[in-house]
Amino acid sequence: MKVTIDQDKCVASGQCVVAAAEVFDQREEDGIVVLLNTNPPVGQAEDVRHAATVCPALAITLEE
Repeated sequence: MKVTIDQDKCVASGQCVVAAAEVFDQREEDGIVVLLNTNPPVGQAEDVRHAATVCPALAITLEE
């Protein structure tokens, strides 16, 4: 799985961090998503898919 984010779309809701804190974080100054791992291990795939689903801005793109 390859994960990409569009920081321009991000609305800083933090749902991705709640769903997959090992893969996503937020910038201190404005809460915009920061991608920690572009190729998360298989064991984190379900959490990453959930993060993409709950993102209100649809800022997370996954390539399986």
